[in-house]
Amino acid sequence: MYHIYSHNDLDGVSCGIIAKYAFGEGTDVRYNSVHGLNQQVARYLKRASLQEHPYDVLFITDLSVDSEMEKALNVFVDEGGQVQLIDHHKTALHLNDTSWGIVEVTHRDGRLASATSLFYEYLIEHGHLYRSETLDQFVELVRLYDTWEWEEEQKIQAKRLNDLFYMLSIDEFEAKMMQRLRESGGFFFDEFEEKILDMEENKIERYIRRKQHELVQTFVDEHCVGIVYAESYHSELASELGTTYPHLDYIAILNMGGRKMSLRTIHDKVDVSEVAARYGGGGHAKAAGCTITEKVYPLFAADPFELEPIRFDAQRNRFNLKGTETGVLYESLGDDLLFVYANAGEWVVEWNGEPLPFRFHSFEEAERHMKRQYGAWLSRDDVFVSMLKEQWMRNRTHGGLGLLPDLEEEKLMEDL
Repeated sequence: MYHIYSHNDLDGVSCGIIAKYAFGEGTDVRYNSVHGLNQQVARYLKRASLQEHPYDVLFITDLSVDSEMEKALNVFVDEGGQVQLIDHHKTALHLNDTSWGIVEVTHRDGRLASATSLFYEYLIEHGHLYRSETLDQFVELVRLYDTWEWEEEQKIQAKRLNDLFYMLSIDEFEAKMMQRLRESGGFFFDEFEEKILDMEENKIERYIRRKQHELVQTFVDEHCVGIVYAESYHSELASELGTTYPHLDYIAILNMGGRKMSLRTIHDKVDVSEVAARYGGGGHAKAAGCTITEKVYPLFAADPFELEPIRFDAQRNRFNLKGTETGVLYESLGDDLLFVYANAGEWVVEWNGEPLPFRFHSFEEAERHMKRQYGAWLSRDDVFVSMLKEQWMRNRTHGGLGLLPDLEEEKLMEDL
């Protein structure tokens, strides 16, 4: 008998689906959380009798065991037990040193791997499954979503597959996908599924808009982090927040009811799996997670609790526009003003009228510094015009510093 112990997300459940497709409905498939797998495997080892069930095979997919269970599985395999672990997380690469572990972050052709795509290739190579157009498309959608490549390639069907997964129970999703995979002509959503997915898309957009008003930022160790509390739509929320606030190194999403923290980044230079590993978690370079422990709670929940949410940049300006070389005005908490302008091929930032002691090579670099260090946001036109009027009057009265010397002040004030 085949036993499949897998993760309880789309990638993990899809491993169970293709296992049932390959081995039949009688396959023993059980889905586990990250921290529930070790107990599940321990129960299997206790009840598994090699004499009574010499041909039983245990597959572990999309999850990895801890060091103690690794030792127990080594003993079990040495005694004749059959185990195959297939995973794609960096934090499990050490299991390649065992006789029963296959952990690959990428495929041979360079594509990022998911557990489903690795398991699919394994089943084909070992003669348990034959490739089909529908299976190929289903597995690729799972891979695109799990690796976040769907965003870059604009494969919306991959996201909609994950939406459908969370809208249904696991049993319902399994049944639908098993029926769909047996049909020829490629993978598709039926008319009813398309309608409810459209409704779900609108619901997600409203949820994200609400959560954008709750995002706070702080430094945790060397990283500038955006923190938000959310129980649903973590991937969609993190994607939108990361794109809207690219100055943040990563987004931390706290699910306090589930005591879980999800970490997401859009930056190639930030590896959130390394961040998660500091707190006993793991995952991928751009998507990882961990449990909210006594070490995590003060850093990501208690200490940032009193912080004000990030303010939105002004959206409808005509005059105070990003990248304007003659000057762009930003505000930060405490009524501080930051003015950034180009001078001699570099960008200067003034904080309450005082230039910072260093300059920047580009406007984007200057803005990133202001947002990270001061929590600044782009001022509305009325605040910008008010500042210009005050400086103009001060210059006419006192001949003091303010606007750049080459700015035609009279003409500018007339235009404003």
